[in-house]
Amino acid sequence: MNAISRLATVISLASLLPVSAFPVSALAADSKGSVEVVHWWTSGGEKAAVDVLKAQVEKDGFTWKDGAVAGGGGATAMTVLKSRAVAGNPPGVAQIKGPDIQEWASTGLLDTDVLKEVAKSEKWDSLLDKKVSDTVKYEGNYVAVPVNIHRVNWLWINPEVFKKAGIEKAPTTLQEFYAAGDKLKAAGFIALAHGGQPWQDSTVFEAVVLSVMGVDGYKKALVDLDNGALTGPEMVKSLTELKKVATYMDVDGKGQDWNLEAAKVINGKAGMQIMGDWAKSEWTAAKKVAGKDYECVAFRAPTRRSPTTSIPWPCSSRKTPALLPVSRTLPRSYWVRTSRKSSASTRARSRFESTC
Repeated sequence: MNAISRLATVISLASLLPVSAFPVSALAADSKGSVEVVHWWTSGGEKAAVDVLKAQVEKDGFTWKDGAVAGGGGATAMTVLKSRAVAGNPPGVAQIKGPDIQEWASTGLLDTDVLKEVAKSEKWDSLLDKKVSDTVKYEGNYVAVPVNIHRVNWLWINPEVFKKAGIEKAPTTLQEFYAAGDKLKAAGFIALAHGGQPWQDSTVFEAVVLSVMGVDGYKKALVDLDNGALTGPEMVKSLTELKKVATYMDVDGKGQDWNLEAAKVINGKAGMQIMGDWAKSEWTAAKKVAGKDYECVAFRAPTRRSPTTSIPWPCSSRKTPALLPVSRTLPRSYWVRTSRKSSASTRARSRFESTC
């Protein structure tokens, strides 16, 4: 069974039904039910991914009740989920970002039993990287199924637009990025497609910090929250560079969803976009060919020496290297099964009423 089918099967057989009532081996259980799934995969490419999971669930005899919530890179969906948790009416399954799983689990809303048998039979402890397994466990028990792991700092390029603007190659330094941006603007194109939403602003900010401060500096500032790194001269330089990067952003992008901005690059209205590797799904959905219709390069490799790792490229390009500085390649999204226990709802209500 391939990885996607295996994960989909985990969702359909474990996350939807209590293992104690329906063993994992009972693939042809007589009683099938419906499950409501709250998620934010609503763009064209994201929907294609959801459809794969939905098809597997329905193949196994369940009814998928779609609870898609568009907008905000998941922020809007989390608002809906919190509201329903407070009301004591959580969905059966929800998509939650990795860093938030521990907080959700601490409320008692995530089922700590339903994945035990399937995790054991599928040998998750040896199959998953420890960083991933630690993220999806709470107090030693699996509470979520990982469905994707993303690398964030990619620069997506329309080579035809570059050609029209007289740009010969993808930028590999900030100075080359600025030079490309100037040529794109002079040629009448949007230099950098960008939707002015908080999470998209954060994505660009993190990419700039990594490019200026390198891997070690990035970790010290944004992961370890070291005060010296956060207030030092390199962070000042990062913010100065960010301010300049912003001058190349789409002036009409404020509040725009990322996929709408990606479409501007795909359709030849813009030359570049800084976005995670999930952007490839939009190019694929548009029938574009990697290495021909689009390129992606790291934004951007720090000039200092940094640890490197071999990371699969989301698109092929003859102009890109095989080894990249390690960036924030972290678990991003998971499917979790929520619990409807009244005590859990009570704890969640008090927790979220104090934080919302």
